[in-house]
Amino acid sequence: MNPAPRYDTVIVGGGPAGLTAALALTRYRRRTLVVESPAPPRNAASRGVHGLIGLEGATPDELRTRAWEELDRYGLARRLDATVGEIVPLGGDGFTVRADDGTTARARTVILATGMVDRYPDVEGFAACWGRTVIHCPFCVGEENADRTWALVSDEPGHLGMAATAFRAWTGDAIALAPPALPGAEALRRDLRARGSDLVQGEITRLHHTDGDLHTVELADGTLLKRQTLLWPLPQRQVPLVERLAAEHGLALGDGRVTVDGDRRTSVPGLYAAGDLTGRTWEQGAVPAVTAGSTAADSIHFAHLA
Repeated sequence: MNPAPRYDTVIVGGGPAGLTAALALTRYRRRTLVVESPAPPRNAASRGVHGLIGLEGATPDELRTRAWEELDRYGLARRLDATVGEIVPLGGDGFTVRADDGTTARARTVILATGMVDRYPDVEGFAACWGRTVIHCPFCVGEENADRTWALVSDEPGHLGMAATAFRAWTGDAIALAPPALPGAEALRRDLRARGSDLVQGEITRLHHTDGDLHTVELADGTLLKRQTLLWPLPQRQVPLVERLAAEHGLALGDGRVTVDGDRRTSVPGLYAAGDLTGRTWEQGAVPAVTAGSTAADSIHFAHLA
């Protein structure tokens, strides 16, 4: 039986965090394996990456293609289109990584760059608008939704209070949209109205749109609310691999996020994490993912020198 190939680092996830880490490790002359699921990535609905100098507006596919063209120049990074099913710590001797296509690899270190899994609501029209006029982050695509009517969708009163002022860079008409049983609704409504906004309560049942361009929100009681953009941060969970690492190998989570230190090290020695799986919704995006991927690679390199 042939032994499992050995790498300096296996990177699980081929988005901005994982690919940045791969490039940095490659330039440190480290052999890496990047394992990326063949399923559509979480950012598949995105029409362009924003905030990355030189890549403004590039689609996720264009970013990946460009990244692999750069990585292939060096010949030290290998790409595997598969889903990692298991990561086994070997007690100070690295890890065994097993993918669902039967591939097994050994590595001194592993970087988790798996992102998060969004939990989509059961709302007609949501999927067509998601990533275009239903957005999770104003810093990512607020500019593409500028000068439209907005609603902030949430069940957290503290978050909903932001509707009055937080998005004025992009819109002069933003309201809060909350479920019927929101605690403290009347006080919040008074506060929002005093600041030129409002609170509408109801269960969203349908989004009326034209090819993903939202124009009306329908509530369960039949109310039709004219809105062109919804800022709707979704609940999230970790991918199954990360959930198993937490349950079986003690990977520490805090509020559902992978806990890391300033060097992107997790609670499992030799296991690092970078990207959306470590950050809250408003901390997620291409720019912080790139920064985290670079930091993880630097940390691994310098740890090897110790």
